[in-house]
Amino acid sequence: MTSPQWFLLIGALLLLRGLTATLLKRLPVTPAIIYLGVGLLVGPTGLNLFHFNPLKESALLEALTEVAVLISLFSAGVKMPGPFTFARWRVPLLLATVSMGLTVAMVAAFAYLVLGLPLGAGVLLGAILAPTDPVLATDVQIRHPGDRDQLRFTLTCEAGMNDGSAFPFVMLGLGLLGLHGLGESGQRWLVVEVLWATTGAVAIGVAGGVALARLGWSLRRGPNNHELLDDFLGLGLIGVVYGLCVLVDAWGFLAVFFAAAALRQTEQKLAKAAAPTDAGEVQPTVSQGALIFKEHLERLSEMVLVILLGGTLFLDSWSWAAVGLSLFLFLVARPVSVLVALWGSGTAPSMRGLVAWFGVRGVGSLYYLMFAIQHGLPQPLALQLIQLTLIVVTLSILLHGTSVKPLLGLFWRGRRS
Repeated sequence: MTSPQWFLLIGALLLLRGLTATLLKRLPVTPAIIYLGVGLLVGPTGLNLFHFNPLKESALLEALTEVAVLISLFSAGVKMPGPFTFARWRVPLLLATVSMGLTVAMVAAFAYLVLGLPLGAGVLLGAILAPTDPVLATDVQIRHPGDRDQLRFTLTCEAGMNDGSAFPFVMLGLGLLGLHGLGESGQRWLVVEVLWATTGAVAIGVAGGVALARLGWSLRRGPNNHELLDDFLGLGLIGVVYGLCVLVDAWGFLAVFFAAAALRQTEQKLAKAAAPTDAGEVQPTVSQGALIFKEHLERLSEMVLVILLGGTLFLDSWSWAAVGLSLFLFLVARPVSVLVALWGSGTAPSMRGLVAWFGVRGVGSLYYLMFAIQHGLPQPLALQLIQLTLIVVTLSILLHGTSVKPLLGLFWRGRRS
C-alpha cells in the first residue's frame, strides 16, 4: 500500500471508530476483532494490498509495541483503587508470580515434548505467551479510577505486573539458548534479573510516582497558582522512570505501572489530608488529567498494531502446531495455573473461572518476541516462534473478544440476583 492509501485507511477507520463509539459498545464483540478483520482483509489473507514482515521489521515493531505497552501500563496504574493493602493485592500478586511461573513451565514443556523445540526456546516461548495483555484486555479491566469491581481490579492489576514479571523468564530462555549470560549455576540471573531488576523497578516506580504527585500538588496550590500540563507530566513520568530502569538493568514495564499507581494513590492521600476548597470543587490532579489522553493513545495503538497483525498472516500461517499450542494455553495452562495459584485464597469459584479464562494475549507477547529477535535469535527459530506467537495472539483476539461481553454479563447478572 502507498502512503496515501494508508492515510485513507487509517483516517477512515478513525472516523468510523469515532462515529460508532456507542454502537461498538452494544456489539457482542470487542473493537479488536474489527481491526483484525480489516487487517486480514487488506493483508495477504484477503486482498493482499500489503504484507507486514515482522522479522524484517522487528526493530520497528519492537518500538511500536514497547510504546503501546508503556502507555497501557500507565493507564492501568492510575486507575488502581487505593490505598494499597496486601489483602486487596494478594490475588493479583499470586497471579503475576505463581500463575506466571506455572504457565511458563507448562508452555515450555509442551514446546519441548510436543513441538520438538529446544528447552531454551520452549522457556522463551513460555515467557512470550505467559503474560496477559494490558493493551487488548481493556474490556475486562477497570473502566475508571472509581471502579471498585474486584474482577476488573484483579485482571487489570495482574496485567500491569506480569508484563514485568515475565522478563526474568525471557532472559532465562535467551540464556539457555546461549544469547545471554546467566552466570555460574544461574547465580547472575537470580541476583540481577530476578531480585535486583524486580525490586529496583518497584522502588524506582514508586519513588517517581510519589515525587511527581507531591511536586504537582505543591505547585498547583502554591501562591502563584501554577498551571500544569498533565499530559506532558504523564508522558514525562513514563519516560524518566522507564529510561532510568533501562540504565540500571531494572524492569521498566513494572516500574511504569507502579509509578502510575503511586502517583494516583499519593494524590488521593494528599486530597484527603487537605482542607476542602471554599467552592467545594474537586481539585485537579496529574493522574486524572493525563488519563484521558493516554486512553486515546492506547486505542490508537491498539488499532494500528492489530491491523498490522492481520497483515502478517497468510492462509498457510495456520498450522496444527500453532492451533494446538493456542488451545493448550487457553484451556489447560492458563486455567490450571490460575486454579493452583488461587488455591486457598478465598476467591469465589465464579470469579476464579473468569480469571482463568480471560488471560488475553496480545501486544505484550509481540514485544517480547521482537525483543528476543533483536537479541540475536537465530532466523529459523525466530520464524518458528513468530508463526506460533502470531496465531496465539490472533486466536486470543477471536476467542476472548467474542466471549468477554456475554460472560461478563452473565457474571454480573448472577451477582445481582
